[in-house]
Amino acid sequence: MHRIALYGGSFDPVHQAHLLVAQAAFEELALDRVIFIPTAQSPFKPTHQLAPSASRLAMLRLALAGCTYAEVDSVEIERGGISYTIDTVLSLRKKYPTSALHYLIGADHVPHLPLWREAAALATLIEFVVIPRPGEPVVPVPTPFRARHLTGFPLGVSASQIRERCRSQLNIGLMTPPAVAEYIRTNQLYL
Repeated sequence: MHRIALYGGSFDPVHQAHLLVAQAAFEELALDRVIFIPTAQSPFKPTHQLAPSASRLAMLRLALAGCTYAEVDSVEIERGGISYTIDTVLSLRKKYPTSALHYLIGADHVPHLPLWREAAALATLIEFVVIPRPGEPVVPVPTPFRARHLTGFPLGVSASQIRERCRSQLNIGLMTPPAVAEYIRTNQLYL
């Protein structure tokens, strides 16, 4: 049986912490694949203006070039509208019917799991993998959700920090892969 982690998020932009989390999950959970799934629109940030979908997909593909265990799936962008995890999990469950699916989630989102659309159904379909925040205690997972916590590579880099540094015209070279930093600069994103 294949073991796959689904890694949803805005990836606006993708950065080193995202990549290190994927690597930690791959290693700690003995995964076969990590699938990055950029959101069309977060239900928790309905007014947040994202970079164009094509740009976020291009940056993810640049960041993952040569990474044999990771791929990008544009299912949420193609579906459009607000991205609900339940819809994505059901779609990918059909695509990978015999695989064990895990869903990577930031520790800050764990307390809100009961508020997610069709939370009870989601709890039966997938095991969550909690991404720790640097220096923060382990977050308890509400019932009936199943989860485990990653231990490796917590890094205090965020997409909002990168966007702010771009607006302030500061260097982001070590915060995101060089090809992504160049894409952002060339396309004048986040100014």
